[in-house]
Amino acid sequence: MSVKLLDNKAFYGYRVRRTVAGKLYQEYFSLKTGGARLEGKQKLETEKQALARDAVLEAEQQRYLNETKEDRCFKSDGTVRGISYLLKTEKSGNLTPIFQVGVASKVENKTVCTSFSLNAHGSDDAWHRAVDAYAKHKSIRKNTKLYQRLLKAMPKVS
Repeated sequence: MSVKLLDNKAFYGYRVRRTVAGKLYQEYFSLKTGGARLEGKQKLETEKQALARDAVLEAEQQRYLNETKEDRCFKSDGTVRGISYLLKTEKSGNLTPIFQVGVASKVENKTVCTSFSLNAHGSDDAWHRAVDAYAKHKSIRKNTKLYQRLLKAMPKVS
């Protein structure tokens, strides 16, 4: 929820703030009338207005995110945004090729980072595991065209 009660010298009321399609919406709902603080029903009514506006913005935000889900998965060069091919330096000094997945998880509501070794799994299996992890955290079902596109976007490995 992006409704916050502000109580300071400059303002007393609710602020609704959300970003939709790259545009920041920030609106204020005052809890003062004629210099006096609102109480009781008037205060609750103002809170309901702020929550209703937040619900409208949240619906727009979700609609935009659903419409642009596929576009946001890929970089302009066709590779998957959030899965990188890296050469990891082990403590021994050896270089190990990995696919590293780093995404903002919709499932866990936090950033998740994990990696899959090409030496341990082979390049195809490591890629498949990386895409599975990515799809899990981005709520992409395996029976979708988007999932198939992700599998086909494996970068060149050396």
